[in-house]
Amino acid sequence: MIEDIELETLINEVYEYYGFDFGSYSRASLKRRVNRIYQLDGFSHFEQFLSKVRYDPEYFRHMVDEITVNVTEMFRDPSFYKVIRNQILPLLDAKPFIRLWHAGCSTGEEVYSMAILLKEAGLLHKSLIYATDINVKVLETAKKGIFPLRMMKEYSENYRDSGGKEDFSNYYTANYGIAKFNEDLAQKMVFSQHNLVSDTSFNEFDVIFCRNVLIYFDNDLQKRAINLFDDSLALLGFLALGTKETIKYSVSPGKYKQLDREKIWRKIR
Repeated sequence: MIEDIELETLINEVYEYYGFDFGSYSRASLKRRVNRIYQLDGFSHFEQFLSKVRYDPEYFRHMVDEITVNVTEMFRDPSFYKVIRNQILPLLDAKPFIRLWHAGCSTGEEVYSMAILLKEAGLLHKSLIYATDINVKVLETAKKGIFPLRMMKEYSENYRDSGGKEDFSNYYTANYGIAKFNEDLAQKMVFSQHNLVSDTSFNEFDVIFCRNVLIYFDNDLQKRAINLFDDSLALLGFLALGTKETIKYSVSPGKYKQLDREKIWRKIR
């Protein structure tokens, strides 16, 4: 196990050698993830681990991938998707073109969930979903639209609980233990690397999703990310966060109105 002081050394060294800033990540979560890699990769001395990170760029990338991967699933929190389906998509119907951003999209399950909702609402043809993550490895997985077949039973239940009426298996082809999602969904997605810590706004969006990513950041970085979303969100656009996340302390009161009990806010001025 690594000590707090060793974690600080690692943060500083990584910043100095690679310009990558873990300094604003929540310490408890970062320490948990670094300890996991340290043990999995069989290190017994911190110096040995630090040296590997410092002088082996390939290993450094592996460490970043392991630390920044977020667990996700299709139609995660079905009640959230029900609100998107019933309350938000009808409001986007009048728009000539719809831009959505999934920030911290991980392996893409929630991106494909959103594409399915848009398709069922008859909006996919005039939509573009930008899906970004800091982790290149998960983006490669997301681009392929291939998920384990064993997960489809659970995803299909989530889909039904979110108000889905179609046969969920129509959206993918099953083969050798994998489910490959249909090409017409992927055609409306753009995947690229983006760092919420250091990168800026790159477009104006009608809906921004960043669910269960901010919980890994400290308060300053959370505020910075929320301000980035605020800069990137069109007037009357929607911002959706994870169940334990809020914009309460980050933007001026009265600028956003919360929908329902879900973590979805509408920018009203």
